[in-house]
Order: sequence, then C-alpha cells, then structure tokens
Amino acid sequence: MRADGVECGAGKQAMEACRHDAMQRYTAGMNASSSTQDLSPAEADERVRDGTLTIVDVRPPEERELAAIAVPYAVLEGGGLEELLARPKDTPLGFLCHHGGRSAQAAEHFRAQGFSSVYNIVGGIEAWALAVDPSVPRY
Repeated sequence: MRADGVECGAGKQAMEACRHDAMQRYTAGMNASSSTQDLSPAEADERVRDGTLTIVDVRPPEERELAAIAVPYAVLEGGGLEELLARPKDTPLGFLCHHGGRSAQAAEHFRAQGFSSVYNIVGGIEAWALAVDPSVPRY
C-alpha cells in the first residue's frame, strides 16, 4: 500500500507500476499549480509602465521591424536570453509574439527554468494593436 492509501498489489512489477502512477499524478499536480498565466495586452502595458513587468518579445528581428510596441522590452538574441536567465527567478516576465503561440512556449520554457512569475500576453502584438495602441502596424 502507498502512503496515500492506494492498494498497489503484489509483486515487483505491480509496485513499480503503482509508483510510476503516483509520480505521474504528483508531477501533473506540480505542473498545474505552477503553470504560466495569461495577461491581456492592456494589463501588460500597465504593468510594464508601473515597472512591475519585463516584456520579452520573442519574435525575430524581422517581425519586430514590421511592428513594435512603444514600451521597453527585452529580446532573446544578442545575449538577451542569457541576461534574462541570470535574473532572479521571481522576476515577472511577460512574453509577446505575433498571436500568442510562440510566447506561450517561451513562457513555459522560462517556467521550467524555475521562474515563478511568467505570463503569456494573450493575442500577441496583433491584440496589442487592437486593444492598446492602434498605431502599431498589423501584419
């Protein structure tokens, strides 16, 4: 019997399967409780202006040339990734891309690196242009 009261059965194979099942449930619970959070473009804009969020634009330079936000942001290339990873793990980071897919992946990567306050800016620069700054070109 496991510590959580579940009967595991007899034999080495049954015990190993039971331990594997327990570890999967434990890991799933950890991942659910420490997952990335969504942040609207308006919330991200407010927080970066208040100094309580660092925005990380994960788009390549060619895309940033097409459309950029008018607040400070970090990038991953040119030593940016290393600089971000060297920050305290409780640094709030908001990730931005075109529509929100790549930024969600980047946010999850940073969460897996131990960062505890990571956000995906939902809708990306497209939503930013619609909700925050209509002067940002849409592409």
